[in-house]
Amino acid sequence: MTHSTLDPAPAAGRRPAGRSALVIGGGLAGTTAALALADAGLRVTLVEGRPRLGGLAFSFHRSSPAGVLSVDNGQHVYLRCCTAYQWFLDRVGAARLAPLQGRLDVPVLDARGRSGRRLGRLRRTALPVPLHLSASLATYPHLSLAERAQVGRAALALGRLDPEDPALDGVDFAGWLRRHGQSPRAVEALWDLVGVATLNATAPHVSLGLAAMVFKTGLLSRPGAADIGWARAPLGELHHTHTRRALDAAGVTTELRTRVTAVTRTPEGRWSAATAGRPGEPRAEAGGADVLVLAVPQREAHALLPDGALKDPGRLLRIGTAPILNLHVIYDRTVLRRPFFAAIGSPVQWVFDRTDASGLRGVPGAGDSQYLAVSQSAAYDDIDRPVAELRARYLPELERLLPVARGARVRDFFVTRERTATFAPVPGVGLLRPSAPTDAPGLYLAGAWTATGWPATMEGAVRSGLSAAREALTDLGRPHVNPLPALGGGTPKEAA
Repeated sequence: MTHSTLDPAPAAGRRPAGRSALVIGGGLAGTTAALALADAGLRVTLVEGRPRLGGLAFSFHRSSPAGVLSVDNGQHVYLRCCTAYQWFLDRVGAARLAPLQGRLDVPVLDARGRSGRRLGRLRRTALPVPLHLSASLATYPHLSLAERAQVGRAALALGRLDPEDPALDGVDFAGWLRRHGQSPRAVEALWDLVGVATLNATAPHVSLGLAAMVFKTGLLSRPGAADIGWARAPLGELHHTHTRRALDAAGVTTELRTRVTAVTRTPEGRWSAATAGRPGEPRAEAGGADVLVLAVPQREAHALLPDGALKDPGRLLRIGTAPILNLHVIYDRTVLRRPFFAAIGSPVQWVFDRTDASGLRGVPGAGDSQYLAVSQSAAYDDIDRPVAELRARYLPELERLLPVARGARVRDFFVTRERTATFAPVPGVGLLRPSAPTDAPGLYLAGAWTATGWPATMEGAVRSGLSAAREALTDLGRPHVNPLPALGGGTPKEAA
């Protein structure tokens, strides 16, 4: 439908007239900004072109030979140091659906390893940093004794870097690792094992500043910082259902299936937006907001920015993107006894058991069927391969890693692709990422691609929404509370 107005007008039972905000984009950045602005007393309208909230962290239903499943478009995880995302989960009442590990424990399978040495574990103890990882590193079978010692020395050197030092932004992580004695095997079995999953790029294509931020915050800030959390329910329950409920309760007007085609500033200094409905329907003009938050991907933001909003708007187009591929495999029996594992010596990266979260366990006739999600970051070589080729490439790899799978029947195999899943964290990207305020009064940017100091993660998206709301409320002279310090730890300053 075409919406005749996006003017944040009060509905029955909602907050009275006053300052208003229009948020464009219903991903984590946009919903966070909308909640924070509404919590501070603004009348907020949130506009999203899709029929759902959640951005690129969503789920959908699929009719499979194993039954109707709830499928996440990709496997998303967070760490204990991701305090903003934990705040978001608490704020929308979904924290119980995405619990954290008690302690970091990552099984790492080496497809090329000798019998009895194929499984290694990256685990922590309760000892202080950096001793919390020393026992795990000392017994990690995928590195030689000399390589383990070199890894320890490099980790200490990395801990001495300042991720906010602008000089680090232009340096590639792989070169730094070579200069600090890291072998190709150490890069594969440790640095890229973590880095590819968190940064969506291999070491040669990662800014040292972002790499230092990830490893310092996740592994070298406090013992539990890298404990892993993930959704035990479909992402749509967290990022759409629970979030929509929280937005409604906060008085936010949410308009789905509403695509914004242009934004303009009225002579009175307020913001208006042009929206398009379904094909063939007329375009509607709407507006009247004191605050406008563009919480859309960088190319969409560039297309919507009015003249003069940024000194160099073209830099948004120079922020590259990186793909993520997910392979979904349903076996007729249980082939994996762990909730997840990471792999080396194989094109397979990370594998998660999604049997319960997808609803497969409750499907009549499913029996012992198991649903595995294979998450492939920085998947440039595979992102456009036909499904048949991916099946021929990856099913034998899973059998190499999981011998029980060799005798199992594959009930379903399908693929989800996000070709522009994240921004590319290449050297120099820090100079391109804009901060939340723009040169246009009342206009703010949000998105994981903005200058949060974090890579393109759910954490970065939430932080960007909080940053945009904070800047807007400050400019309006509205009192507000930053929720992050109360959560403790894992809150490095945002980039300027």
